[in-house]
Order: sequence, then C-alpha cells, then structure tokens
Amino acid sequence: MPISYITRTLTFCSGHRLHSPHLSEKENLEIFGKCNSPNGHVHVTIRGHIDPVNGMVMNLTELREYMEAAIHDQLDHKNIDKDVPYFKETTSTAENVAVFIWNEMVKVLPKDRDYELYKVVLHETDNNVVTYMGEQ
Repeated sequence: MPISYITRTLTFCSGHRLHSPHLSEKENLEIFGKCNSPNGHVHVTIRGHIDPVNGMVMNLTELREYMEAAIHDQLDHKNIDKDVPYFKETTSTAENVAVFIWNEMVKVLPKDRDYELYKVVLHETDNNVVTYMGEQ
C-alpha cells in the first residue's frame, strides 16, 4: 500500500511571556527581550498508508476534530503561561509549544489506526517557525 502524508492547518491566538524561572530577571531580559507572540498557526502532518477502499490516509474532518480538541480548545484565546498547566514550569518558547502540541495530539489520536503523527510545524510569526517530530 502506498504511504502518503496529509497536513491540516489550524490558526489560534494566544499570548505568552518568554520567561524562564531558571534565569534571573536580567538574564531573561537579555535572552528574550520583548518577545511576545499574540497569534500563530500550526500544521499537523499525519503519515500513513492510503486506504485502498476510501483512498485516504485519514478523514480530514476527523483530523480537524482532533486538532480542535488537542490545540484550539487548550490554547486559543489563552494566556499560555497562566492558563495552561504545562507551562507553569516550562518556558513557553515556540519549541516548547510545539512539543506540547505534539504530546496533546498523541493523546487524542486513535492508537488502532494505520497512521501516525508525523510532525508539528508551529508558525509563531511569518519569520519564526519550529518543527517538532517527536524526537527525544
């Protein structure tokens, strides 16, 4: 069976303060400056075999529903640092937000299907993009 990759995009708005509790106020200012991202969008890519009967890796409507549960419902119109428990102890860099999205997608995707999460691409701005592929 052929393998294909499908990607769906989701836009969400959230705020965060790039601030590490492991650094002093001066170190935080030097490293992060005034960095604050009011919005962004994410691409989630699924990899799997094309079903010979329906011709799809997975139904894109299902993927949208999983993305809304894992990403939109948890991050949209939230202050990530204050409203998302994961970021109480984790600095809300784009890299860490991408890891969070990956982990939440893994939780909602069915385990008994012939596809898998392949990558998460987070566009913090037009110029700042992070890709996470589940690598540790």
